[in-house]
Amino acid sequence: MQNTLTILALKKRDIKHYQWDVTLLEKHDNYIITKGEIGRDLKHYTKGKTFTFHKPSLEIFFFNKWYTISANIKDEQIDSYYCNIAKPAKLIDDTLTFVDLDLDLVKNRAEEWKVVDEDEFKENSLKYSYTPQLIEQTKSELRNLQTLISKKGFPFDGSLNNYIKKYIKK
Repeated sequence: MQNTLTILALKKRDIKHYQWDVTLLEKHDNYIITKGEIGRDLKHYTKGKTFTFHKPSLEIFFFNKWYTISANIKDEQIDSYYCNIAKPAKLIDDTLTFVDLDLDLVKNRAEEWKVVDEDEFKENSLKYSYTPQLIEQTKSELRNLQTLISKKGFPFDGSLNNYIKKYIKK
């Protein structure tokens, strides 16, 4: 399966935030697994810039969970994680969208997990009129993701290594 998908992150429901293309590896009932190719560009509408990535990645987008996961690969190992707290993804034809809720959980190989963009979350809570329920849900989903990581649940259970062996070539 070598389908190209466009990933489109939004603010609110309809404001383009950033986008990039990936290769669809697997589609399951509740999530998809994709590969970000070396040299892919991420067009960041909010910042008015385009970024080029020099490492491949495995990316997971859930249809029933409030986060996305990107594992950057170096030397056939996970080099870093970048997890967005986001509303569940929606796949329509060849475009997958999700609403980015600003809070991110990141980890580089030699570092501990850390929450980033808390200031951005506070600012955008006002800018985009997040409801108190959405603010609490976002914080709750961050805690859920932290619990999943601490319990080594999928995909933090080592299972991504199988995808690295199968799909990521030196």
